[in-house]
Amino acid sequence: MTYRDQKNKMEDLKRVEWKIKGRDLEDYRMFRKRHLDEEEFDTVSARRLEELHATYVVKSDKSDRSKYDKFFKK
Repeated sequence: MTYRDQKNKMEDLKRVEWKIKGRDLEDYRMFRKRHLDEEEFDTVSARRLEELHATYVVKSDKSDRSKYDKFFKK
């Protein structure tokens, strides 16, 4: 996972921090501290971050505008 991916996942999780509970919240807070120190996560931490992201962040159809690109010139 690159630092850019890590940053995007942390920003997404920040928006839904209120939903996170229990052990997941402890892990998220640890990741947030490490992210603020600008550390790049190791493979185990990166995998856990991806699990949290998949569990709590729901992508809506409104955010996926790629299906409308065919109607507009670029």
